[in-house]
Amino acid sequence: MQKEPRISYVPLESMDEAMRKEMHRCAREGTPRPESSAVRAHAPNAFWAFADSWQAIFDHGVCDHAIKELCRVYISRTVKCEFCGNQRSIKAAEGGLSEQQYDELLNFESSPKYDERQRAALSYAEAIAWRLDTDDAFWERLHRHFTEAELVELGCFIALTFGQQSWIRLLGIDHHQYLPGTPAAMAPGFEDAESAAATKARDGYWAAG
Repeated sequence: MQKEPRISYVPLESMDEAMRKEMHRCAREGTPRPESSAVRAHAPNAFWAFADSWQAIFDHGVCDHAIKELCRVYISRTVKCEFCGNQRSIKAAEGGLSEQQYDELLNFESSPKYDERQRAALSYAEAIAWRLDTDDAFWERLHRHFTEAELVELGCFIALTFGQQSWIRLLGIDHHQYLPGTPAAMAPGFEDAESAAATKARDGYWAAG
């Protein structure tokens, strides 16, 4: 039985033309998927502030998109936001990021799946999410791999996704509840409601327990 979200989805017919266009883009392209956008639509200023920020610093910007995607899913796994953690960036996949690179994000320092630049970025996400103390060596590592412009953009993106995912986790929303019928930007095993339920029931599911 499908649970109702803690904050309702705004019906498509209640939105203006520009918002409906963005909702259909979410369903077609994902990241974000339409359910979270349909909740934000209660406050159009919040809807557009998020949509515009997401496009500016996730879809575009100076730092490579795959790095930002790894940090996004690291945050998902840190806060256990299943809604966000079970999405994938189509752009990152087209750029060469493999599904296997999502598997060991919480063990990034010891995993051979990441290069030194990716590990440095993930250490940045870790420090922000867990409020870690940092030292000169930490910052020397970041400056070795990233320009200051990249560090600003990446830090702003990590902060945005950390705050949003911490909130979204509370809402009780799930995929395939709003404008269903497209698997766009879904992780393998989450292409439709039935396969998502089966994947979540398997041993070893990342958000179990």
